Amino acid sequence: MRGIVWDGKELCVVEGLAVREPGHDEVLVRIVNAGVCHSDVSVVTGTIPFATPVVLGHEGAGVVEQVGAGVTSVREGDHVVLSTLRSCGACARCATGSPTLCRESFGKLSTPFTLGGVAHHAFATLGCFAQRTLVRSNQAIPIPKEVPFASAALIGCGVLTGAGAVLHRAKVRAGERAVVVGVGGIGLNAIQALRLVGAHPIIAVDTNVEKRGIAIDFGATHFLDPSGIDMGEAVRDLTGGGADYVFECVGIKSVMEEALGCLDWGGSLVILGVAPFGTNLEFKPESIFLDQAIMGCRYGSSRPVRDIPRYADLYLAGKLKLDELVTQLYPMQDIHQVLEDMGKGRLARGVLEFDS
Repeated sequence: MRGIVWDGKELCVVEGLAVREPGHDEVLVRIVNAGVCHSDVSVVTGTIPFATPVVLGHEGAGVVEQVGAGVTSVREGDHVVLSTLRSCGACARCATGSPTLCRESFGKLSTPFTLGGVAHHAFATLGCFAQRTLVRSNQAIPIPKEVPFASAALIGCGVLTGAGAVLHRAKVRAGERAVVVGVGGIGLNAIQALRLVGAHPIIAVDTNVEKRGIAIDFGATHFLDPSGIDMGEAVRDLTGGGADYVFECVGIKSVMEEALGCLDWGGSLVILGVAPFGTNLEFKPESIFLDQAIMGCRYGSSRPVRDIPRYADLYLAGKLKLDELVTQLYPMQDIHQVLEDMGKGRLARGVLEFDS
């Protein structure tokens, strides 16, 4: 089969990739569509250190082809969205509904692929930039067959992370003032989750003014280009004192630091963007004395087994935008074109198509 591999030096589409058959509690999934997320790019740029060679991709949807022993949650033919969260399901964190805090789900490597006899890793325990991949059963979440695969794929990362940060980590309430910095795949889902809960105002911030239209369409009440202005001052003017929540979706040190200045007393900064490992933020302690908080957020503090079906249902009910996130479909061999288009700010999400 074919897949997209990063070997530490070159990103290329390879032939002859093989994936092993499912063992106990494992599921073999034929990938139909996969979104290209900045985290995949971050592996290539070195922002996210990862073992190589690795099959990239962590935002996919497809069809269950084979299940291993002990699997009861899915069966052959099911349409599924894949989740990167390989939680154990048995620890205290999982038992109390916080699988993103499961230590078994973090930093683990899987090597279900081989190419020419050489083991290949699966990025984020998925590796869905391949025609087939192997996952644990709780990573393959069934969805209604009415949801198109290209749209469904984006639930697995962009929606879970962006919407989850609003609904689960910050727990934003109606009428609270919010800012989303970075109008990409994560930011747009944060915006539409803020719309769902009734936040107001919802200020989208991005230096690419061409994203104004889609930001407003997803629920932003204002759009702010921070170029050449004091972002904090502009936000305070629009909100009457500052935001209750700021969601940073860019991953740039200076942007994270500037985002702190957008908060009102008692406000919280939720960091979603991935900065290069080892980055240190600088701020004056007195700047957060007035009950301000900086919050980390892993994968939207989500519970994928519960949340993915709910987001699919919201989509079918016309309350959650998924189709509008898909800017363009690309064949697998055009991965470099996807990266170029991402770099030029042309995409909400570029989505790869995989033939069987």
